[in-house]
Amino acid sequence: MAKTNDISVEEKLRALYDLQIIDSRLDEIRNTRGELPIEVEDLEIEIEGLEKRAEKFHADIKDQEDQIKTKHEVINHAKTLIEKYKSQQDNVRNNKEFEALGKEIEFQDLEIQLAEKRIKEFGAKIAHKNETLSELNEKIGNLKNHLKFKKEELDGLISETQKEEEYLIEQSKEFAGKIDERLLSSYNRIRKSSINGLAVVGLERGAPKGSFFTIPPQKQMEIAQRKKIIIDEHSGKILVDDELVMEENEKMKSVIKF
Repeated sequence: MAKTNDISVEEKLRALYDLQIIDSRLDEIRNTRGELPIEVEDLEIEIEGLEKRAEKFHADIKDQEDQIKTKHEVINHAKTLIEKYKSQQDNVRNNKEFEALGKEIEFQDLEIQLAEKRIKEFGAKIAHKNETLSELNEKIGNLKNHLKFKKEELDGLISETQKEEEYLIEQSKEFAGKIDERLLSSYNRIRKSSINGLAVVGLERGAPKGSFFTIPPQKQMEIAQRKKIIIDEHSGKILVDDELVMEENEKMKSVIKF
């Protein structure tokens, strides 16, 4: 087998067009999936974002529940101290000691009131966050159901063409291996910038396929001679003649056999 650098321009053009036939069929297969892969990915990203938000709500709620627990401990401690101070008031020796204990009891009462106020505030926040969390979980559930439907739809489309796609990917690699790196790089660059993925095209009524700009007769003769790689100055695509197109399309029927 000749090295890629030793093959003629005509052989290079045929190899490029053969690769284009394979890659175009791969494009057709993938286009049947439409926007589904993007929709699935977008849904997964949205669900992930909402789940992280839900996790934060859970963490906030737990933190506020811990705060309520702490405030209840403050209340219980304050009540214990009040009982203690009231008991001590029964055994005081003078008014000064009685008043001092009374101030301690008032202070603990204020501690209880403040703690109860905070408990109510935390309770209100928890109720609001639980309500928001419930709405969030409902939205996540709906999105997951929608994602499941979209994934099943996508999996169905993939399974219909999976064997053919895997086969064509291997064929694409094999045929790409017949083309020198520089030319293959140009082919891939042109294909990437093309809306329809075409990098190598034949002529239709004297114009490159998909273009309205007619190629001058002299240039058409040069294309038909297959002596050099000719790039269309308007579309940037590699040009091949009609006869080569017909011959390679016929030849490639045995390769693209699905």
